[in-house]
Amino acid sequence: MTTAGEIEGTAAAEEIAARPDPGRAFAWLLLIAGAIGLAASAVLTIDKIHLLQNPHTVLNCNINPIIACGSVMTSHQASVFGFPNSLIGLVGFGVVLAIATGVLAGARYRRWYWLGLQFGTVFALVLIHWLMSQSLYSIGALCPYCMGVWAVTIALFWYTTLANLRTGVIPVGERMKPVVRELNRYHWVVPVLWYAVIALMILGRFWYYWKTLL
Repeated sequence: MTTAGEIEGTAAAEEIAARPDPGRAFAWLLLIAGAIGLAASAVLTIDKIHLLQNPHTVLNCNINPIIACGSVMTSHQASVFGFPNSLIGLVGFGVVLAIATGVLAGARYRRWYWLGLQFGTVFALVLIHWLMSQSLYSIGALCPYCMGVWAVTIALFWYTTLANLRTGVIPVGERMKPVVRELNRYHWVVPVLWYAVIALMILGRFWYYWKTLL
């Protein structure tokens, strides 16, 4: 005879099994991207502290007039919410790492949890593109650690979106399912084109300097 406890245990197991499973490959991507983003954010935070202690500090990422994170970090855009942007990265990428390690350890999160990650990557994507435009067309300098954050944020947004579409976290109609399958099949195309456009923007914006190196 089945007891009430056994029924509840079976129901709980079925509920957990029904939760979205984005797969281990996606979890590894979260882990690697989160680690890179966290490391870059930590370096930026430490360098910001050094600049606050001594505004004349020469940072090791000040390579030339264009690749000069000191120029970026001393701009008002570097503290868009009233505190260093890198602190957002420390928190955000820390969360990404926690999610990745949880999935790799066998955790199965509810749909709202993955929607939260989706919202976070959208917010980060909008922020880094605004900062990108400010670096290119207002500040006139590039920060290599910031560019590392740009790269991993784009990857996190794209692959989180694909995972949520694939697992049904973001519902799609029958007509769109073949599109989702093809996007997952050729998942690398969009980020490669995305990075290429950014590279061309950087090349065109600072061509007056790059051509002197030829």
